[in-house]
Amino acid sequence: MPTFLPGLELSRRFYTEAVRPLLEETAPDLPHSAARIGSGSEVLGYDTPRSTDHEWGPRLQLFLRPRDVPRHAGRIRHHLAEHLPKTFHGYPTHFAPTGDGDIRVMRGTDGPVHHRVEVTHTGAWFTDTLGFDPTHEVTSADWLRTPTQLLAEVTAGAVFHDGLHQLGPLRHTLRWYPRDIWLHVLARQWQHISEREAFVGRCGEVGDELGSAVIAAHQIRHLMRLCLLMDRRYPPYDKWLGSAFARTTAGHRLTPVLTAALAATDWHTREKHLAYAYEAVAGIHNQLNLTDRVDPTTRPYHSRPFRVLDAGRFTNALTARITDPALRDLDLAGPDRDALP
Repeated sequence: MPTFLPGLELSRRFYTEAVRPLLEETAPDLPHSAARIGSGSEVLGYDTPRSTDHEWGPRLQLFLRPRDVPRHAGRIRHHLAEHLPKTFHGYPTHFAPTGDGDIRVMRGTDGPVHHRVEVTHTGAWFTDTLGFDPTHEVTSADWLRTPTQLLAEVTAGAVFHDGLHQLGPLRHTLRWYPRDIWLHVLARQWQHISEREAFVGRCGEVGDELGSAVIAAHQIRHLMRLCLLMDRRYPPYDKWLGSAFARTTAGHRLTPVLTAALAATDWHTREKHLAYAYEAVAGIHNQLNLTDRVDPTTRPYHSRPFRVLDAGRFTNALTARITDPALRDLDLAGPDRDALP
């Protein structure tokens, strides 16, 4: 393999130097947009040389007007298959099957190129990816049932050309939750934290340090997701959660603390680090001015000797600021919206 080139830059050059000239040959003056969005570590900016082993390479989406897809898409795909270079900047443009579902890898070929230039229209692509069409009104249900990983994928990446003048507005619409939705999502995240606060100490008290550590890891995961949400960043799924958290406002300060909590071998030390993290994240909440100030200090768990934040107070404060009655009354015990369906 050649010297590693980040996937977004590879795809940008692929469009500019290889795909667009062929598009102009087969469909001159056809309005289109081009981008690299959707699944793939390069879209989120986390790709490394390891990423090149599957579903990575010179690839992108070409968006046409809906009426142009049946008239031109097949011809464009065929022309690209016949005339794209076999390699681009040292990387094969042909993607061969692996026998593992639809997963493909870059391979050399002597025949037509099985390329990864997807030719579609925006409504179809976004509906296939998100489960709804953002060219129409995006409902509360659309926002809340869509995994944050998917919202991250369609708002990250890069647009190389927006001749249809659609990708920019669509990505702007999806860039972040409407205010009431954001308040609800934050409230739900605090609710997840509140449900197990005392268990780190309770497990440890009965000698179950392993169980205490598992609970601590659960809490830390939710704190990391909460920090991303407070930074107006869609949390990715777990493979990239630590990488994304490191880029948050709190990442530099809290990474050593959360790491120490995970490394602790006794529940008292574990609880001490978590208490510090709880208070720091609570302070960030207050800085957002989304609610009246909530006391960010930890306290005993009723009459038991466990240190907790009583995170439900933040849940209640956020819920009280939601203006939509239906959303305000919505159950907060729903699943995390980060796992892919």
